[in-house]
Parts: sequence; structure tokens; C-alpha cells
Amino acid sequence: MNRSLPSTWRYAKLGKCCTVVSGATPRRNVPEYWGNDIPWVTPKDLSNLEGPILKDAPEYISKEGYRGCSTTILPKGSILFSSRAPIGLVSIAGRDMCTNQGFKNLIPGRDVHSGYLYHCMKWLAPKIADMGNGATFKEVSREIVSRVEIPLPSLPEQKRIAAILDKADAIRRKRQQAIKLADEFLRSVFLDMFGDPASNPKGWPLGSIRELISEAKYGTSKKASDATGKYPVLRMNNIAYSGEMDFTDLKYIDLEKKEVNKYLVKKGDLLFNRTNSKELVGKTAVFESNIPMAIAGYLIRVRTNERSTPQYISAYLNSSHGKATLIGMCKSIVGMANINAQELQDINILIPPVTLQKQYSKIVWKVRERKKRHFEAAATGDILFKSLTQRAFRGEL
Repeated sequence: MNRSLPSTWRYAKLGKCCTVVSGATPRRNVPEYWGNDIPWVTPKDLSNLEGPILKDAPEYISKEGYRGCSTTILPKGSILFSSRAPIGLVSIAGRDMCTNQGFKNLIPGRDVHSGYLYHCMKWLAPKIADMGNGATFKEVSREIVSRVEIPLPSLPEQKRIAAILDKADAIRRKRQQAIKLADEFLRSVFLDMFGDPASNPKGWPLGSIRELISEAKYGTSKKASDATGKYPVLRMNNIAYSGEMDFTDLKYIDLEKKEVNKYLVKKGDLLFNRTNSKELVGKTAVFESNIPMAIAGYLIRVRTNERSTPQYISAYLNSSHGKATLIGMCKSIVGMANINAQELQDINILIPPVTLQKQYSKIVWKVRERKKRHFEAAATGDILFKSLTQRAFRGEL
């Protein structure tokens, strides 16, 4: 840590400026230990928060359960810091609550502002995680957390810094929320235009995917390289569960001339993940890039005919009904599940007019383009927020 701070600042160990406390879990086999008296938090309750404050907990323990274990009631404004599985989730207690043993929580002293400490712990979380020990999973002890030093200005300065970081973080979260809302909007549009596939309220004719496609081809089994090869090769991890392509982790292969048309994908191809865990088999996305890429053997390349659009089939398979259908039909093979090309083509699907499908595809293109801009803005916002945070804790704001 950079030791250079403004003259009015100081470094303070968390164990000196805060009270560091852990939590515990009442025995599950004692029903009277569980009830609706005291909110009880686990690390997973912090994993999908949309803001810094945890307002409540999904589970409560009774007063008897509290007395029957060694957890501690944390006053409102305490900092919840997960110390294992995983290390580094941070939140502010929005009310009095307690936690399980997966935390090293901080009750701020009189000269520590909760909002400032929250941002400070978010900033320090990766460094603290590196201090973890353990074979099965890493954990940081109370002693380790207590020894961590934080830069500590005056209380008014802490409040000023927290207010600046709160505003910057709120902007960043709004961008992330816009991305989430785009996905929800497309699901809503699909249901509005085509109805729920499970009940078919619009009375569309029922057919099979086979009727809507011109081909379904497997990818190559060639071994890919991390660095060498003419073509990026798409694998199962490049199809997101949400129904989009993810190009952040690519490998590469070379193809012979006779293999190019066989294994390369083109814009508008539907890609289907045929082998994965039971929950993930059948991930489907439309390839919308102009960059030549190949597909690996765990994927199926599907091309639609004049009766359908790839965006419609992808949305259908990624709907709740579609995912339930895929989970129900996949068969286990040595711990993995598989749906082959013939089985994919046999899947029942509603067949609305292709003109309506094309209208839906246009909406998808517009929303995805807007979402792409949100992603770019969010990435830039993350970089700027990290820079702002670094400056804040060096006393440069």
C-alpha cells in the first residue's frame, strides 16, 4: 500500500478503528432456533445486490437460535464482509442483523463513517482475498482482517469521499441495470408478439425445428491453441446462458481449404451447445459477427430456411418453456448431458408467420446494438470508477 498520504490523514488497523466480529449458524435440526425474529445473512445474500445496502435477509433465526450459537447482532450501518466462499463481498447492514460464520464483519468506531468504510473495503477486497488460507477453500481469519490498515482522514472528509463515490457508483450501477432491462425487454416483447410457448394463447400451428431449418452441422474436433491458428474457434463457453455470444475467451485453429465451408460460421447462423451439464446443455445464440470463426465439436451450426429466423428460434429455446424442454429431454452421458442434431431438429416449436418473426428479429437487432453501447459505456465507467477510487484513498479528490 502506498504510504504517502495527506498530512491530516493517518493509517489505522481495522482492529483498532472497528470491532471485527464473525457469525455462526444455529443448529438446523432444532426447529425452534429458526423463526422470524432476527435477520440472518449468508454470503450468497450479498452476491446479487443492486446497491450497497442490504435491507433485509431471506432467512431469520429466532431469539432462542441467537442465544444457541455464537453469532453477533450487528447494528445498522455495520459493514458485512464475506471472509470465505467467496472472500470480499461487501455490504452495509440496512438494519440490525446477524450473519453466519462466513463473515468477518466490521462495526465502525466513532471516527469511522460507514459509507467510507464500505468503499474502502470494496477497494481492499482483492488484496484481502490474497491473504486467505485453506486447502478446500480460502478463508481470511479475524486476526488477518484486524491487521489490515486503511487510510483514515477526518470524519467530514470521509463523508465527502463517500458521497462522491456513492454518486459515481450509482451511475455505474444504472448502466448495469440498463443492460439487465434490455434482456427483460426482449423477453417481454417475445411473449407479447408470440405468447407463452407453454400455453400457445395465440393458437400458432405446432411443428418441429426440422421444418424451419436447412441444415444442422457439427463443429470440428481439432485441438485448438491459445495463441496460434488462423481462425478463432467458438466453444461451449462462448455461448452465454442468456442467449448471447461471449468472445472474451477464444482459442484458435487452422483449417484446410476443404474444411472452411464445413466449420466456419457466418452472420445469422444459430449456434446450439449440444453437450454440457444438464442445466446448461442447449445454450443457444445467434452469431452476428462478420469475423470468420469456426465452431468446435460441442456446438451445432444451424441455418434457417425461408419459414423462420434464427432470432426467433433462439428466443424460443432460451425462453422458460424452451429451457424446461431441453432439460427434460437431455440424457446423461458420464456426468454430462447431450442433445444431438437429430434430437434438436425433432424439438416441437410454435410456427408463427415469418413476417412476424422478421419483425421480432429487427427489434432484437436494435436492442442488442443499444445493449452493446451500454456494455461499452459500462466498461469505460468501471475503469473510471476504479481510477476515482484509487485517487480517493490516496487523498487526491
